[in-house]
Amino acid sequence: MKKWKVYALWIGLAEAVGALSALLSREGMRLYSDTAIQPPLSPPMILFPIVWGILFALMGISAARIWLSPESPERSRGLNLFITQLVVNFFWSLIFFNLQAYGFALLWLLLLWVLVAWMILTFRKVDPLAAWLQLPYLIWLTFAAYLNAGVWLLNR
Repeated sequence: MKKWKVYALWIGLAEAVGALSALLSREGMRLYSDTAIQPPLSPPMILFPIVWGILFALMGISAARIWLSPESPERSRGLNLFITQLVVNFFWSLIFFNLQAYGFALLWLLLLWVLVAWMILTFRKVDPLAAWLQLPYLIWLTFAAYLNAGVWLLNR
C-alpha cells in the first residue's frame, strides 16, 4: 500500500471516530451548553470541533508513522494502545454530554490520559516524531480534565 494511503486510512479512522462521537453527542452538547455552569477559562463551544479536528489528524499521522515502522513488539503495543485510547475517547463525549455523568466522565478522562501517556512512551521507542505528535493531545486532555472537574464541582 502506498504511504499516502496509509496516512489517509489512519487519519480517516481517527477523524471518523471523533465525528461519530460528536454526532451521537450533539443533543447532549446542546443541553450542556444551555444548562451547565462552566468553570473559568471555558472556551467557546465553537473551538472544540476545531481543536479536536486538528488533534484527530495528528493522532492519525502519528499512528500511520507507527504502522509504517518495522514490526516489533513495541510497534504492536503502540498500535493496540492507539486503538484502545481511541475507543475510550469515543465514549467520553457520550458519558459527559449525553449522560451528564460528570464525575464518572472525569474518571473516564483520567483513564484516557493514562492510556495516551502510555501510548506516547511506547510510540517514542518506535518513532520519536510519532510520540511528539501526540503531545498536543495529552496537553488538551489535561485542560479537558480541568474543565471536566470544574463542571462536576459546579453542577453537583
